[in-house]
Amino acid sequence: MAELVYDKNGRLLFTKEMKKEYTILIPMMLPVHFKLFEGVLRNAGYKIELLTNSGQAVVQEGLKYVHNDACYPALLVIGQFLDALHSGKYDLDHTALMMTQTGGGCRASNYIPLLRKAMHKAGMDQIPIISMNLVGLESNPGFKMNLGIIRRMMAGVVYGDTLMCLNNQTKPYEIKRGESTALLDHWIQNLNNQFAHGHGMNMGDLKKNLQQIMQDFAAVPIKKVSKVHVGIVGEIFVKYAAFANNNLEDFLAEQDCEVNLPGLMNFILFMLEHRPDDLKLYGGGPAASIASSVSKFLFRYVSKMQHAITEAFQPYPQFLAPTEFSHVHELVNGVIGYGAKMGEGWLLTGEMLELAESGFENIVCAQPFGCLPNHIVGKGMIRKVKQVNPKANIVPIDYDPSATKVNQENRIKLMLAVARENMNQS
Repeated sequence: MAELVYDKNGRLLFTKEMKKEYTILIPMMLPVHFKLFEGVLRNAGYKIELLTNSGQAVVQEGLKYVHNDACYPALLVIGQFLDALHSGKYDLDHTALMMTQTGGGCRASNYIPLLRKAMHKAGMDQIPIISMNLVGLESNPGFKMNLGIIRRMMAGVVYGDTLMCLNNQTKPYEIKRGESTALLDHWIQNLNNQFAHGHGMNMGDLKKNLQQIMQDFAAVPIKKVSKVHVGIVGEIFVKYAAFANNNLEDFLAEQDCEVNLPGLMNFILFMLEHRPDDLKLYGGGPAASIASSVSKFLFRYVSKMQHAITEAFQPYPQFLAPTEFSHVHELVNGVIGYGAKMGEGWLLTGEMLELAESGFENIVCAQPFGCLPNHIVGKGMIRKVKQVNPKANIVPIDYDPSATKVNQENRIKLMLAVARENMNQS
């Protein structure tokens, strides 16, 4: 058994010996992307398991071990971990937990301290917690975000955004039910196999794979019928995680809608732009200038990868390509300041403008109750978005343990009733 090692502050470290013996659990958020990330980390030598447990038991575990004033995503992520650990499925002396940390002003940067507090309360102090971050918040001898992992992760974002986008546009119209989902699963397995052999990451492989993915989805037989177009924006976790938004995408599909869920790439570019913006808006010393230069380099690299998606969509006008970051950035000019960066910041407002512009003017803004930043840039910007685009039909929905699914769905149905009326009049 690996020896437990602590740093000078008493934090339990994930050691090199643990890498060989421990199973690392990661919480669910984006099903397509995270299955690719799971493959990336497994191929780097880690024993990874992506958690899929959900439901009321997860919520109750979160409420038991997290203060109910903490934001809903923290409660759910910690609840999912503890529900899994209490299931009896795992050897608690050979299990570790992994979470991302952005380092920004959002409370998400404090999820790991909250998780450690919950683990102590549950009597599981022997379980190491790994922070996955690029800003030096925490480090562990047994886990390193090296260049190879970062490259594979970024390739996973490109493929994940593309596959999610194509599946959302194909699935509602497929003639043979399940064909689009089967194709999605095929490509996730295919790409993970490529990653395992060091392929699929460079620009040549990326473009070749994207071309084949486009061909495969274009070949799925579909029957286009009139459907209400609905976009989803909001806090990143509640926006993407089905068990956080009460299976919002499935509900909208049941209501005969086509869903547009903006991808992860723009959020990454939004985060990379922070440091250059900070330097421009607030100034800074030599360290800030160096950090800004590094961010600009990474921004150019990620932008190049995003443009590969746009190029792949160009020969297929039947599909709506994901909107590039540069255009979303332009849309918010004069609407909201670029210094609004807490939570999803100005990007959330930009995504509402982007969706309304691209024909998905019916929008659900999914927000954790009490998430002040996202209430400001989400609900607080609805009036301004409608001034810019009068067709925008937006409903903000709060998600937290006390919010009832029936009430949420009834409010969405009212929005859809307006959407159908507008569609019939056009």
